[in-house]
Amino acid sequence: MAQSNYFSRIFGSSPVTPLQKHIDIVVLCVEELVPYFESVISNNWELAAKTQEKLVQLEHEADEIKNELRLHLPTSLFMPIDRRDVLEVLDLQDHIANKAKDISGLTLGRKMSLPESISSAYMEFLKRCIDATRQAQVAVNELDELVVTGFRGDEAVRVKKMIEELHIIEGETDEIQINLRAELYKTEKELPPIDVMFIYKIIEWTGDLADTAQSTGNRLQLMLAK
Repeated sequence: MAQSNYFSRIFGSSPVTPLQKHIDIVVLCVEELVPYFESVISNNWELAAKTQEKLVQLEHEADEIKNELRLHLPTSLFMPIDRRDVLEVLDLQDHIANKAKDISGLTLGRKMSLPESISSAYMEFLKRCIDATRQAQVAVNELDELVVTGFRGDEAVRVKKMIEELHIIEGETDEIQINLRAELYKTEKELPPIDVMFIYKIIEWTGDLADTAQSTGNRLQLMLAK
């Protein structure tokens, strides 16, 4: 009972609220990658460091919400949505924020800029991956309405369309990533091999943002199907 009271006091009566707060902070964290990489591309490492510090702070805020939710999520059978579903969506959202921190941390730690030949293409790729995380956010922010309607009716149809749009966006990021890798391949012999290896890693991790956003949508889709 004490645990349940604590949860209600912090988050309200439903686990949906902290889950939505968490994805909102996660998206703010990921969005910081745009000004961060603009600074990286222009070799303004002082500004890049300040932007990365803000990104890390947002990731820590998301972690605080995640930890509180994990610690105090009731085990009651009368919760509006399954406890396991809440935790799995939470873990996916957490992975997005962690990956954003990893991307910025690796490039800042190595003072690793991007070759001019791919910088514009990379920014296009990054922004589309962020679009995927925003689309996941839109779907998660409909969870409270889904709970009210019992995951059925017009609201469920609306969320399914949101998830379908998320799949389209993620598919576009896959295509952009293929083209980006092809552009890097053309010039990789002109670059230090160790740098090339890490640039491929950054491209892969950036793609993970969209992949994990899609996985979040897939999890919501399973919840609709129950």
